[in-house]
Amino acid sequence: MNTTPSYQTSDPPSDEKNNNDYHTTLLVIYSVVLLCGTISLSLMMHILKSSTVSTTSIAVLNLIFAHLIFLFTVPFRIYYYATEVWSLSHEWCKMVSAMIHIHMYMSFILYVIILVTRLLMFYNKAAQVASFQRMHAVICSVLVWLIVLVVVPCTIHFFYGKDNNGNNSQHNNTGHCFKFGKHIGSEFSKVINYIMSTVIIVVALVLIALQTNVLWVLYRKDRQGCTSQQDFGAQLKSLFFALIMVICFIPYHMFRIYYLSDVDKLENINELFLSLTTFNCLDMLTFLGGRTCNMCMPGRAI
Repeated sequence: MNTTPSYQTSDPPSDEKNNNDYHTTLLVIYSVVLLCGTISLSLMMHILKSSTVSTTSIAVLNLIFAHLIFLFTVPFRIYYYATEVWSLSHEWCKMVSAMIHIHMYMSFILYVIILVTRLLMFYNKAAQVASFQRMHAVICSVLVWLIVLVVVPCTIHFFYGKDNNGNNSQHNNTGHCFKFGKHIGSEFSKVINYIMSTVIIVVALVLIALQTNVLWVLYRKDRQGCTSQQDFGAQLKSLFFALIMVICFIPYHMFRIYYLSDVDKLENINELFLSLTTFNCLDMLTFLGGRTCNMCMPGRAI
């Protein structure tokens, strides 16, 4: 098999060099994400062994599972950007390509659940949170993942990576992968993308504003001893989650609104912004501050 970079002969040399530069950057990003993400998830799973089961901890477990599924596909991305040739099947290329989007949206939904739960508890809505029993959370989690792991692969197989005529992309025949941007051709697809990007930006900004207000209220109540309060520590971790949403997701979705206006020219830059969303795999590090010294203390909830 020819392992040299496979590009169309019509591409000028400058474009080939540009692609190589992007591939090198993406190779570094995904390598860092795979290494640091695996370490942080391993430490977090060790900590969860000694944690009590709560609605928030169930959401965190779902978040860990989403990270694990995505990290399983990262080595394929690393191999592709290192060799610059996709030698596996086209269907697996579509699956690996779609998984980064699935991971991002699943993470976003779980962040919203964690933050809203913490906000409800702070604003004296504990009764509403308590009514959502842990068993209900487990059942919902199972149902969601059944949908994700059954419906999503079927959707990817029949719709993802196909043009308006329902034909498969031909990138795999030339050794390319992750080049499905030009298939966002219909106005309906663009409108859906505009709406999703706008919703994520607005929700992330609203949640970080609310979380910042919660911390400010707690700080004003006890300026000197607020850092020793358990509630303050829990809300501070929630603020970190909100910051992760803002830092990892908002830049990509702001750029995506612009990207949809000229998909062909901006596809490489879009891949770069998309790769930055994967740094949310390091979100478990927010739990490792004071918890790493207390791994042996059972019965402490997240």
